[in-house]
Amino acid sequence: MQEELQTMLKDCHLCPRNCGVDRLAGQKGFCGVDAGIMVARAALHMWEEPCISGKEGSGAVFFSGCSLGCAFCQNRTISKGQSGKVITVEYLAELFLDLQAQKANNINLVTAGHFLPQVREALILAKEQGLTIPVVYNSSGYEKAEMLRYLEGLVDIYLPDLKYLEADLAGKYSHAKDYPEVAMKALEEMVRQVGTPEFDERGMMKKGVIVRHLLLPGHVRNSKKVLEYLYGTYGDQIYISLMSQYTPMPAMKDDPQLSRKVTDREYDRLLDHAISLGVTNCFIQEGETAKESFIPEFNGEGV
Repeated sequence: MQEELQTMLKDCHLCPRNCGVDRLAGQKGFCGVDAGIMVARAALHMWEEPCISGKEGSGAVFFSGCSLGCAFCQNRTISKGQSGKVITVEYLAELFLDLQAQKANNINLVTAGHFLPQVREALILAKEQGLTIPVVYNSSGYEKAEMLRYLEGLVDIYLPDLKYLEADLAGKYSHAKDYPEVAMKALEEMVRQVGTPEFDERGMMKKGVIVRHLLLPGHVRNSKKVLEYLYGTYGDQIYISLMSQYTPMPAMKDDPQLSRKVTDREYDRLLDHAISLGVTNCFIQEGETAKESFIPEFNGEGV
């Protein structure tokens, strides 16, 4: 199976972009990276959902490059594959074990899909060497369901986004009009793999799915559709995390809607809709969250 995955890098179709480039020969696809595992940060991270970070922090490994490439991306310094350190599979496994030694509550793989063969190999190696804490797969949601199947038994918690259910919006801001259908199929596979949420005695998640949705300014309608789909399809089988932390980045300064923050009224409308639907397994944000200080420095820490 691992050889099969490695071969895929030679004619890369790991993600829905289906670039077909030879990443083993140094070619870069839409994700912006070749086959070299590029990591921008590996450190304890305190800003995830409470059942992921806890008091000790989540062992977050931020991978460079991205297969989605949203126009409003808050992690542009790494999502374009322009910064990070290239490491081996063996060293990646060591990073996982080092984060466990630092008392991380879990290993949090942030945007790892374009390195799926290498990450899978590193997880197997780390588990053979004593990795026991849960593994979180933190994703944009723009994943092929058939690729996610290679992670079955290795990932305990899926933490995907469901950014859009309006194809035109996905096309405008992520050049991916197929995002809704792709993300829905991916989520179905994630839920199939890990099932009903489980927590330990401290309230930390051991297994399950948390779907994140970032409310975009001026697009409450899209967010309501996302909520209706998630709760109507999965009910209490998943948790939903509704985020108001959209931070206007310089690239969006001329956009009439995305050049500003989400208003309190917009977020309250979304929360009211969640209540009206009967959503209870839900994380919300309070106070001032749209700050660049919430975006970690990608300076190679821990790598």
